[in-house]
Amino acid sequence: MKQVKNISVGFLVSFLGSIPLGYLNLVGFEIYNRSGFDNLFLFLLGIVFVESFVIYFTLLFARQLVDNKKLMKGIDFFTVIFMLAFAYLFYIHFDSNINEHSYLEKYIMYSPFVIGVLLNCFNFLQLPFWTDWNLYLIDENYISTEKDFKYYYIAGTLIGFFLGMLSLILILQFIFNNTSLFFNYLMSVLIPLFFIVLAGIQIFKVYNKYFRSKTTKTLPNQTSSI
Repeated sequence: MKQVKNISVGFLVSFLGSIPLGYLNLVGFEIYNRSGFDNLFLFLLGIVFVESFVIYFTLLFARQLVDNKKLMKGIDFFTVIFMLAFAYLFYIHFDSNINEHSYLEKYIMYSPFVIGVLLNCFNFLQLPFWTDWNLYLIDENYISTEKDFKYYYIAGTLIGFFLGMLSLILILQFIFNNTSLFFNYLMSVLIPLFFIVLAGIQIFKVYNKYFRSKTTKTLPNQTSSI
């Protein structure tokens, strides 16, 4: 059935895309660690609320977005700056103790749902991610978008996105509970390095895309949307 296929494909792409570590996952972990599961649930709902509009409109206007070279180029270059900024943010707060006064703690002063909405509104990485994937899935006939079939696909993506983020946050909590010293080292050293590596990958993609001719067809950008 097309409905089941759309849900399954949407779930798989979104679940795998939400698992790589990103700033939304880290803020979600902080909310869960400080305020419990109920507030984490509201935070994830806020993220999914924005994600639903992004997926819907990139599904409808994927070709127009891809053809808008200036917009896509701007997003690609912004992504590099975005990644380097987060690397710097984590680096300058490397003295923060996650058990005491974390620099992410300020987020939990407000409604978790609103925090999720606002942070995901600034997550510009999701636009090229979903544009590329939606166009690829449509062109390769992995999903059907006629009539109401697209809503089954969107439902699958939202479920996958929610469960993917939740799974990673719970794993982070488990690691923190069992290896707090290592986790502090992870936050202070490896996370900035992680974003620097992502920025390097993005620079390589920008170079290949805009400064070097490409003749072979590639799969969609598989960088996480978060």
